[in-house]
Amino acid sequence: MSQSPGHFRDQLSTLTDDGKSRKWIYPGVVKGKLYRYRSVLSYFLLVLLFAAPFLKLNGEQLVLLNILERKFVFFGVIFWPQDFYLFVLALLTFMVFIVLFTVVFGRVFCGWACPQTIFLEMVFRKIEIWIEGDQHKRKKLDEAPLSAGKFFKKALKHGIYLCISFLIANTFLAYLIGSAALTKIITEPVSMHLSGFLSICVFTLVFYLVFSKMRELVCTVACPYGRLQGVLLDNQSIVVAYDDVRGEPRAKRVKEKENQNGDCIDCKLCVDVCPTGIDIRNGTQMECTNCTACIDACDMVMEKINRPLRLIGFKSEEEIRTKQPFHINKRIYAYGAVLLALMSVLSYLLVTRSEVKTTILRAGGTLYQLKDKDKTVSNLYNAELINKTNSSIRFELIAENPKARIQYIQKQDSIAYGGVVNLTFFLILPQDEIHKYKSELRFKLVSGSKVLDRFETTFIAPPNL
Repeated sequence: MSQSPGHFRDQLSTLTDDGKSRKWIYPGVVKGKLYRYRSVLSYFLLVLLFAAPFLKLNGEQLVLLNILERKFVFFGVIFWPQDFYLFVLALLTFMVFIVLFTVVFGRVFCGWACPQTIFLEMVFRKIEIWIEGDQHKRKKLDEAPLSAGKFFKKALKHGIYLCISFLIANTFLAYLIGSAALTKIITEPVSMHLSGFLSICVFTLVFYLVFSKMRELVCTVACPYGRLQGVLLDNQSIVVAYDDVRGEPRAKRVKEKENQNGDCIDCKLCVDVCPTGIDIRNGTQMECTNCTACIDACDMVMEKINRPLRLIGFKSEEEIRTKQPFHINKRIYAYGAVLLALMSVLSYLLVTRSEVKTTILRAGGTLYQLKDKDKTVSNLYNAELINKTNSSIRFELIAENPKARIQYIQKQDSIAYGGVVNLTFFLILPQDEIHKYKSELRFKLVSGSKVLDRFETTFIAPPNL
């Protein structure tokens, strides 16, 4: 890609020219069409983010990630440690989806759906603009000596930042321990929930530092997804890109004089509005979050000079060079096939997932027991039943062989919500039912007229007793 001399980046946009300190970025705001779309999506996601811990589905929190109790809830469905294989498979599926999405659309998730970007650009940045003014006023205020006016504005801004960070911290904790537990922390004395109160304080401080100090460094330095982008993108990926074929050579427009240069007038408005401080005209860069602010800014300029829009737009490098529309390549087909296979397996496992996890084993160190009196033989078993539903369950264990009889040593007929029940019982069969040394016997776990689970075990006894 051709560049104007001296304009190509040779250092991070967030570093000063000597490379020794951080350069604070003061992005402007251009409220174009894409910005409005992004705002609507952002506020919808914000409402969903704050509401999800307090919405109920099937009697459970909509989303819960309780690591301490090893309980996870997604849209009313509970997952316990016994479902860890599902979690691993779901995580693998999600990673493949992220890879496929990035290969096709670049880092658009970062600019449009990432909580870090949404909070920073749609909440904290707007508060800063409301209190301190536009980009030029904010920069001038930071460079000015401390005064009563500056102190008031800074104190007001950071006070509001702390309040919002406190709200985010409470919501974040609700995802981890549940909204009911959070309500207790809020309503009951601090001394009764000291660890919870300290957690809220720590999270508040972390979120405050992220949105008041670190800001774009989270995206450019801390976030691993930005690093992953450089590996996954190719010249066919759709990203926010500058059409240098059309835009170069860039030069200012002179009225009443025929333009012999490209469409770019080098106004640098695309740089001024970038939240990470890059110049998109230098090509695809790791710091670009595809927030599309530069597209709105450039479209506004193109409209004023009567040139076609989207000098900067969602394009691939190949599209810019060949003017051919996007097409699916072999790499996308390969990732898509892997993703489809993983989603199919995960869907099957979720649909066939039993409500009660049952494990039954023959008691260790025991053999069969013969009863000549009634001509029967028995094996001793231990069973463990885990309730994976959101309510208590009454159950009955039934052998599918109608001649088999179960005699309990330790019996229960109900499992509490999230509870575990251990059973010890003899399985008794008539001797004339034994035809080989190891027989497979099937059971079903029934609650009312509903079969909760089916399983099988081995019955040991010599044939022809």
